[in-house]
Amino acid sequence: MSGAPDGLAVRRVGAQAAAEVHAVVSAAFSARPALDPPADALAETPESVAAKLGRGSGVLATLDGRPVGALVLDPRDDVLYLRRVGVVPGEQGHGVAAALLAHACEAGAAQQQVAVLARPELPATVAFWESQGFTQRPVDPPYVELRRDLPVMHTVVDGERMQELGRRVGSLLEAGDLVVLSGELGAGKTTFTQGLGEGLGVRGGVTSPTFVIARVHPSLVDGPDLVHVDAYRLGGIAELDDLDLDTSLEDAVTVVEWGEGLAEVLAERRLEVHISRALADEAELRDDDLDPREVRLRWVLG
Repeated sequence: MSGAPDGLAVRRVGAQAAAEVHAVVSAAFSARPALDPPADALAETPESVAAKLGRGSGVLATLDGRPVGALVLDPRDDVLYLRRVGVVPGEQGHGVAAALLAHACEAGAAQQQVAVLARPELPATVAFWESQGFTQRPVDPPYVELRRDLPVMHTVVDGERMQELGRRVGSLLEAGDLVVLSGELGAGKTTFTQGLGEGLGVRGGVTSPTFVIARVHPSLVDGPDLVHVDAYRLGGIAELDDLDLDTSLEDAVTVVEWGEGLAEVLAERRLEVHISRALADEAELRDDDLDPREVRLRWVLG
């Protein structure tokens, strides 16, 4: 497979790009051999695609401004599923699919694996995913499922990159999700949360809630609110009942700083984020890489 062509751009998109994503998916799947049963993607409409894309759950590839590839991101706890992966006829084999995959894996900062479903009647498709490091695992017919591990440890070298990691995580969180942040004083917990708030699309001004214990940041994009809690001075998580929050935790994304060993009872599943100073060789760091951090993300389910 050759490298990506000049003029190829890949970006995250939401429901506003539903028509473009649907056009790519329709062209790509219509060009494939007829299957029994038919591919579910052939039944998609711009409206159904818009519902799947939400505020930013799609990846669109354009070549000189023309849509040529697309996929839909479907996070399921610690696995990021890639749905409706398609490249328009005439652009296949030119690196578009690999570019889509690379962008999707960047989005999956909070997941441990990336997965895709394929049809065994399309051996070239299965071979492509295997060439990208995916391995098959048992699944109900008519599909085969292929998975690849994603990194769970991320090294960030400054606040800007910490916020970017937070944005990637926040863009895939849903109402009811609990994020438990731990790390020493000054590790970057609030900086991570600032990026997470941007990824969620909530009202800005995310700062340390130390003096008010908790703040609610309303969504600006018809998504979940962000409930930002500092548990450092809480005597127990039951004290959340006394905070007079004006939003339900089931309808929001809740981030609890200093929440390790305390906040776990808030939800049956949670994303644990632990931030520590990296043990880096000073000779390997650039002059502006002053204080790198290691961020470990781990989903705990039920």
